Amino acid sequence: MTTTLIDLIRHGEPEGGQMFRGSKDDPLSEKGWQQMRAAVNRQDRWDVIVSSPMARCRHFAKELAEQQGLPLHIEDRLREIGFGEWEGLTADQVQKQYGDQLNKFWQDSVNFIPPGAEPVPAFSQRVLAGFEHWQAALSGKRVLIVCHGGVIRMVLASILGIPLETSFTGFAVPYACRSRIQIDQSAHGVFRSLISHQP
Repeated sequence: MTTTLIDLIRHGEPEGGQMFRGSKDDPLSEKGWQQMRAAVNRQDRWDVIVSSPMARCRHFAKELAEQQGLPLHIEDRLREIGFGEWEGLTADQVQKQYGDQLNKFWQDSVNFIPPGAEPVPAFSQRVLAGFEHWQAALSGKRVLIVCHGGVIRMVLASILGIPLETSFTGFAVPYACRSRIQIDQSAHGVFRSLISHQP
């Protein structure tokens, strides 16, 4: 049997604070760097790091890879969902400008998407293709993936069987949150399970 351990970590707080930030490429704030450095410790053992190309993920992933002498792969499919016209707006601003659309998005993010945004089914497909590529390519290794809240939600929704419609509200993924997935591969098939989720 082959066991693969994949740790997913969400980036820390970006400059500019809380807002709808999918394709908006803000770097980490000073607080965000502190959150990320505090989220990893000396007991952590990885063989390889995979990162979203966005600055708020990539810069920390590069620092950690250099510190630990690990290979770093940048995976474009692990970018955050694009929020269309909501990009750069806070939840309050969206509510003022778009009324009830925000509540509808939280309740059913498949059928109520922000104007001009990436559809959630397409986002999920993209993310899972990227995740499954590295799951196969790095089979048997201990992997750290530095990515986004939406990306983590798509991966965990797939593993836990959470419907896409409620995948954005099924669980909290705060800054620097870590989730561990174990993948056991044997003659009987592939078994994927969530081992821990630490907001």
